[in-house]
Amino acid sequence: MIDLDAKIPNNVGLSEDRKLQKALEAWQPDFIDWWVDMGPDGFQADDIYLRTAVSVEPSGWAHFEHVKMPDYRWGIFLTPGAEDRLIPFGDELGKPTWDRVPGDWRTELRRIIVTQGDTEPASVEQQRQLGNTAPSLYDLRNLFQVNVEEGRHLWAMVYLLHKYFGRDGREEAEDMLVRRSGHVDNPRILGAFNEPIDDWLSFFCFTMFTDRDGKYQLGALAESGFDPLARTCRFMLTEEAHHMFVGETGMRRIVQRTCELMKEAPAEDVTVLGGLPLDLIQRYVNRWYSVSMDLFGGEDSSNAATYFAAGLKGRFREEADKTITDHVALEGVYEAAAPGTTGAVESKEIPLRRAMNLILRDGYKEDCQRGVDKWNKILATAGIDFQITLPHERFHRAQGIWSSHHYDPEGNLLSAQEWEQQVQDWLPTEEDERYVKSLMKPVYEPGKIASWIAPPKRGINHQSFDFEYVKFADDPYVR
Repeated sequence: MIDLDAKIPNNVGLSEDRKLQKALEAWQPDFIDWWVDMGPDGFQADDIYLRTAVSVEPSGWAHFEHVKMPDYRWGIFLTPGAEDRLIPFGDELGKPTWDRVPGDWRTELRRIIVTQGDTEPASVEQQRQLGNTAPSLYDLRNLFQVNVEEGRHLWAMVYLLHKYFGRDGREEAEDMLVRRSGHVDNPRILGAFNEPIDDWLSFFCFTMFTDRDGKYQLGALAESGFDPLARTCRFMLTEEAHHMFVGETGMRRIVQRTCELMKEAPAEDVTVLGGLPLDLIQRYVNRWYSVSMDLFGGEDSSNAATYFAAGLKGRFREEADKTITDHVALEGVYEAAAPGTTGAVESKEIPLRRAMNLILRDGYKEDCQRGVDKWNKILATAGIDFQITLPHERFHRAQGIWSSHHYDPEGNLLSAQEWEQQVQDWLPTEEDERYVKSLMKPVYEPGKIASWIAPPKRGINHQSFDFEYVKFADDPYVR
């Protein structure tokens, strides 16, 4: 049962562990200070139509109401545990899951939790200024819903650190509120979470591609033999679905509006009507998809093999996916491409356990493509001869085996000179960014929307698009 009346709402029996409760209540004011300093800028006094977790059951788990973001009931929620759950993969296959951290894997588990936890406040920091240029109240509300839930996901990881890792865990939890996205001296751990998000096209790409990486990372951790981590990640996935919905449908609405403007604009030049051209959209897709691919880590990874062998991190839906029949993965290889010394593509066999990052990434690629296919269906229906594509996995990589060479979006090897001559065709230019930012004008009237994006087909929680999703404490245009 969830104790909703507690200072920290939870379903982990926090009141029965006074030491842990005291430690988390001591961390709570620092979290609120961080939220006020680094959360959405200028909207802390406004009433936002937010959903709040009130249950961990699949149906009716959320309650909607207008609340001020600093008053949001961040809490600690785990899906119900199964007494007889067994470790579903690796060398510990078939043994009972752990309720305590196994001593041999303490360092590795802490690293996994800290890395995941660090992404949650990072995305809030990246999106701090976006409320000031929201294209509609509907979108403004969705931004803030993403933000408060990323804050709750931070709480989920901090709980694990405090409860299971002692002083080391408490120090790690404190550090998560000290690091800052994009900071020169103290950045966030993973590269994508230090990238600036200064406009809504970037935000929708981020929630489409980067949050989808989060789905696959959380899905792999939801299989963990460390049962508290598995249960935590399962509930996080419930909330994460909305974040990806915001990105996928946001991009779909942009494409829809661009198609409409192309019918109206002279020579289909949507810029004269304040729209986003398809080739510019493609460049933003190229950027955020490639940056997000880096989050999966090395293609041939000893860490991935170790995590799988130990039962710490499995494959996506390891237990439920009936196509996965070998849960030990000691035999077999993954047939992969790899760069030779000159960057030319060669074939390589990677032992299956060492290829777990690639296997996870394959599912991610297919999932992203399903979303892109929906955008392309809009283009086809409109009779527009253009296809949005996902760039090749070799393109624009900063991590992994492809990062030492240059490749075009089709995966062809380029010299450094060829890359410099053509990169402006594939990634957003400074001119692109200036143009996109020029369109970012706030629209705060219920039922109104910016010129560059179409309204949604339906509102949130059965509300209409013209519902007052945000009730402002004062005039937002003069802040």
